[in-house]
Amino acid sequence: MLELGGQAPAPAKDLIKDVTEADFMAEVVDRSQEVPVIVDFWAPWCGPCKTLGPALEQVVTEARGAVVMAKVNVDESQMIASQLRVQSIPTVYAFYKGQPIDAFQGALPASELKAFVDKVIAAAGGDASGGLDAAIEAAEEMLDQGAASDAAQTFAAILEEDPANARAYGGFVRAYIALDDLDQAEAILNGAPADISTAPELDAAHAALELAKQAANAGPVAELSAAVDADPANLSARFDLAQALYAHGDAQGAVDQLLDIFRRDREWNDGAAKTQLFTIFDALKPNDPVVLNGRRKLSSLIFA
Repeated sequence: MLELGGQAPAPAKDLIKDVTEADFMAEVVDRSQEVPVIVDFWAPWCGPCKTLGPALEQVVTEARGAVVMAKVNVDESQMIASQLRVQSIPTVYAFYKGQPIDAFQGALPASELKAFVDKVIAAAGGDASGGLDAAIEAAEEMLDQGAASDAAQTFAAILEEDPANARAYGGFVRAYIALDDLDQAEAILNGAPADISTAPELDAAHAALELAKQAANAGPVAELSAAVDADPANLSARFDLAQALYAHGDAQGAVDQLLDIFRRDREWNDGAAKTQLFTIFDALKPNDPVVLNGRRKLSSLIFA
């Protein structure tokens, strides 16, 4: 189980409970003093309830203890339903510190249910990820500081808790790239669950892996720089120089060389410079100054 300052998730039986009038005060009002409680008012004969209930349970379970859920059968708890003015079902209330803080009626799509639960958790100062977001940030910091092995172990632990976490998957791939184990990085990338295979984090990892493979064959920077200085129109040498610069950690230099190629001949080698630029942009963080400035300069050249 994950141990990064966070707590292990509570068992599902502790997260979701059937509540009656007899224990409503204890399981909803009192318990909401410590954690937000989502109250689902339903009935066995209610068709929409059969859709909403399981979907809401899934979202609550994924919140990993940052919120809990009470299921109230209105046929058996009519007094509570009346006190809260439940006029139709399904109706969902959120309680915190003994008071209702939000509510909605009717069945909602999964995305809106998650937004509702996240809002409730945030209002209570909680973490909807159950500590996983903080663990991911810690792992990414390890990776940035060069502790790739520790980062890989942390990302692996996170994925044991949440196998479809795209951010952790991308970080896991990048950790093995940093360890220069490209075969393992590719195996991890290929093993990502189908439902996150097109996530931006996986696209970024794929781009980083492609650049790492190129780096293995990159030539010496000094020789390629000399070749470009001797013949600035040698776009092949300039492209190789861009690859070599990126391989040596100079992303800005690589982007500058590729922009120069695009400026000279945007169609050279089937648009290879533009393709390579997008690969670099995808591999870096979206807010990286190299990306922001590079995209702006490329747009200026395209629309000049």
